[in-house]
Amino acid sequence: MVQPPIRVAVAGALGRMGRQMAEAVLADPRLALAARFHRPGSVGDGLVSRDEALAVADVVIDFTMPAASADLARVCANRGGPALVIGSTGFDAVELADITAAAKTVPIVRSGSFSLGLNMLVGLVERAARALAPEDWDAEIFEAHHRHKIDAPSGSALMLGQAVAGGRGVGLDAVARRVRGGVTGARPVGEIGFAVVRGGSIVGEHSVSFCAEGELVTVSHAAGDRIMFARGAIAAALWVSGRSPGEYDMRDVLGLD
Repeated sequence: MVQPPIRVAVAGALGRMGRQMAEAVLADPRLALAARFHRPGSVGDGLVSRDEALAVADVVIDFTMPAASADLARVCANRGGPALVIGSTGFDAVELADITAAAKTVPIVRSGSFSLGLNMLVGLVERAARALAPEDWDAEIFEAHHRHKIDAPSGSALMLGQAVAGGRGVGLDAVARRVRGGVTGARPVGEIGFAVVRGGSIVGEHSVSFCAEGELVTVSHAAGDRIMFARGAIAAALWVSGRSPGEYDMRDVLGLD
């Protein structure tokens, strides 16, 4: 029996990623674009209200803002669905707690990046961090994005930082250095540094360097087009539809764990 297409609603439909997601959903025969919605009060261009969209969707794909995504998760949990794919980044602790609570009722895939290549990089970085002792190897994370990105470090950079910290068996917050300026003193052993660039139309560049006396190991990933994120979000939507409640990420979707 042929399975009916999964009905997808796109949040933030007038944004860059929202428009790209709608085009990608329309192009995939496994999916049906059930609804598009934006901020409250947004009309025209085929938009419907959030409540109307949730009523007809199996999965909502959301690349908006942290507060809006956390609120959407709460609403979906209160009504018992639909499932969620969240690509927003820059959440604070309260917003993350709201999403975790919502995931007890509905399945949610949340990731700092929906790129297959970037998620593969995360796995490689974690393996390297396990093998390269922090007493000898300093870890530095570099990321660059377009001038419109509002959070720093990026969600992908934080994923890489978590990978380094996880490989070393420590918590990222305890060892992260997000900003350097002035007389900083010698680098503490085990510190994980972040460097950030914002400018132009850079889609996304990330690298992790492990630096020791006399040698340097760098692994990197560059995004050339946002369609890669749309492809990953579609894979997540296909995977999460009908899934049991829980908070998942792209490593679950891709079977990397």
